Formats: sequence, structure tokens, C-alpha cells
Amino acid sequence: MTAQPEHHDVVPPMRTLAELRAALRVWGLPGDLESFEKELADADLDDLTHVREITQAYRHRVMLRCDPQAMAALMRSTDDVTEELRRKMSEAGA
Repeated sequence: MTAQPEHHDVVPPMRTLAELRAALRVWGLPGDLESFEKELADADLDDLTHVREITQAYRHRVMLRCDPQAMAALMRSTDDVTEELRRKMSEAGA
């Protein structure tokens, strides 16, 4: 079995809005690019803090999609997570 690349090895460049848009096209979930464009269009571009928050949120989505461990964690069922939490709580109390 081949080793999975490290998280930082597969993350596309997202230093500019153009690079972020390209990353969302490839790595984003369906509708991410459209949602990003709408949020950016609705934002007051003079409010750089808000613009930064929007871009950081969408960069984070791409980074999650590029991380196999993060995607595996997101794909776990509620029952699986609940059982793991019960087991850990039981072990901690023992």
C-alpha cells in the first residue's frame, strides 16, 4: 500500500482570490464556488476583516477536502462516533 501524501503536500495554492477560485473549482464541494462568489459579492469590500473571514472559511474547506484523515473523520457515521465516545468515557471512568 502506498503512503498517503502529507496534508501540506497536496493543498493547492490559495494566495490570491484567483487561486482560491481555482481550488474551489477542483476541490470544493458542489456549490462552494457559487456560495463563495455570492458571499464575496454581498460583502462590503471595505470591511477587510469580513472579506478575510470569508476567504479563510473557504480556504479551510479546500484544506479539509485535501486531507484524507479529515475526510475520513467527516465520513464517519453518528453511531460510530457515539460508540467511540461511550468507549472512551467508560475507559476514563475505569
